[in-house]
Amino acid sequence: MSKSVQVGFSRDNTHILPVRIYYEDTDFSGVVYHGAYLKFLERGRTESLRVSGTTHQDLLELTPPLAFVVRRLDMNYLAPARIDQVVEVHTGFMLARGAVMHLQQKITCGAKILVRAQVEIACIDLAGRPKRIPKAVLDKILPYLGSDLT
Repeated sequence: MSKSVQVGFSRDNTHILPVRIYYEDTDFSGVVYHGAYLKFLERGRTESLRVSGTTHQDLLELTPPLAFVVRRLDMNYLAPARIDQVVEVHTGFMLARGAVMHLQQKITCGAKILVRAQVEIACIDLAGRPKRIPKAVLDKILPYLGSDLT
């Protein structure tokens, strides 16, 4: 398994990734474009995996090579983020079983919740077939299950 630099920090089984809002993330009015939140959530999921001790590269180096893909995403936009703000992407593992993992995420700015998301990811081989999450990966994620993102 590869070594990598961790970005963000963990608190109460939740990974928190600070993200500054840049001009490229916004529309003409300086408000974050709705699609940019998907990128922020993806970064949060990637960094939370990294903190658990697993990277996407580690999965690709398995035999057979594996990957995580988003199977389902339910997202609620509650308030806008604006250029130059620093938001936090909170990611928590809720369930890991078989080929599927459920995560909860939220994006906050200070005490204000901007976005909430429920995400289901699936473990697949490179032909797109579902595969059980490897035990070595599950063992690393299990200590992080049970985040409370209310």
